[in-house]
Amino acid sequence: MNPAIGITLLLTVLQVASGQKVISLTACLVDQSLRLDCRHENTTASLSTQYEFSLTRDSKKHVLISTVGVPEHTYRSRTNFTNKYNMKVLYLSGFTTKDEGLYTCELRPSSQQPSFSKNVTVLRDKLVKCGGISLLAQNTSWLLLPLLSLPLLQGMDFISL
Repeated sequence: MNPAIGITLLLTVLQVASGQKVISLTACLVDQSLRLDCRHENTTASLSTQYEFSLTRDSKKHVLISTVGVPEHTYRSRTNFTNKYNMKVLYLSGFTTKDEGLYTCELRPSSQQPSFSKNVTVLRDKLVKCGGISLLAQNTSWLLLPLLSLPLLQGMDFISL
């Protein structure tokens, strides 16, 4: 095989494999529903990515929604899933203290490649409410936040540049 073709093939496989790496998993509360945002890097092959959201409670894994395994019957009617460009969002309705535990988002680009996952421990009394400001604070670098607020402060005559 031509070395250039081999290198090109290797780079393509590495790009696809790293393209589904989970960046973050955050949790917040919308009314009485738990919202889990699983942010990941994206590639053009993202439609074929397998995923699984699970809850580990009392050392037992409960599959909430999955294209890999079979979701548990008790959670099927309570889950709502959205697949966006670089984020998979899971809503678990009727969230109570019985649903507290370690939540995992796992992505697998293909059956031959390793999976990538992130965990978040969810406790009902520690959850923040979902909203524009809280999501901005959770997902925006704190160094970037003051820069984004400069035009607002300048417009309100708090500062002048």
